[in-house]
Amino acid sequence: MSQSTTVLTSKGFDRSSHMKSGFWLVAIGAALWGADPLFRIILLKSFTSAQIVLMEHVLLFIALAPILWKHREEIKAVRLRQVLAILFVSWGGSALASVIFTMALSNGDLNAVLLLQKLQPLVAIILARIILKEMLPRHFGILIVIALLGTYLLTFGWSLPFGHVHDFVHVGSLLALGAAVLWGGSTVMGSYLLRSMKYETVTSLRFMVALPLLIVLTSVEHAPWNMPAGTWAGAAVIINLLLQALLPGLLSLLLYYKGLSTTKASYATMAELSFPMVGVVINWIAFQQIVTVAQLTGFMLIWITLFMISRQQKN
Repeated sequence: MSQSTTVLTSKGFDRSSHMKSGFWLVAIGAALWGADPLFRIILLKSFTSAQIVLMEHVLLFIALAPILWKHREEIKAVRLRQVLAILFVSWGGSALASVIFTMALSNGDLNAVLLLQKLQPLVAIILARIILKEMLPRHFGILIVIALLGTYLLTFGWSLPFGHVHDFVHVGSLLALGAAVLWGGSTVMGSYLLRSMKYETVTSLRFMVALPLLIVLTSVEHAPWNMPAGTWAGAAVIINLLLQALLPGLLSLLLYYKGLSTTKASYATMAELSFPMVGVVINWIAFQQIVTVAQLTGFMLIWITLFMISRQQKN
């Protein structure tokens, strides 16, 4: 074998290795989102969801400000399309999607809302094909069906999600679809940004740009800021807020965007299915919720899908 052939083989191996590891970095980052309830439960006793998210973003902006300063040349070179993508990721994927999904839960049939939200991977794959011109590998459609079936079993088990069409056709369903579009589109827009920006910069901008919108949302709800009385209670809130910001917040998104920088958006949206899997495990361990056979089946279907997609990406 010639030296040039050896070099090419080595480069090809390194590239495929980076692609495979990037897929699993996305999966690990999304899995950390499943730890969110562990910290949020205590915080929700004192603050609203908007207040919690605002405080998290303030802490993360302070932590990431040095990175923004270090990469300021990247920010100066941002074009209009990148600005729109940043706004979509920060305002749409982070803030508005969460708000309208919460509205959907309170304005429609719960099961129908949850079912429509599961269409997020399909939205991301379609947008990745249209916007990023990504080509999908063979048998990808079959893997999507298997993954969606696994997610369905995690959420609903063997039962049907609704009994009548009237329960499905509702304003809450439209809001759920809107949230799915925003979350799926956020994956695609993040992938677009990473073509010209470092993953640390994208992560920092996501938190910084969301601050003005979160301040407005928090002001509009006119909710009081209730810090719990007592030293230990206050300390517990501060510790949970820091852990919430650093683990499901900062660490998860740094891993997510680092992985996304070497992973197609259509693959990444499937890797994000690690989130509901971890959520089921945490509910079982931390909150003593019984895991059903249907959920175990769904867990295995999603895990098999992630493994198969990882192998396909390597190839």
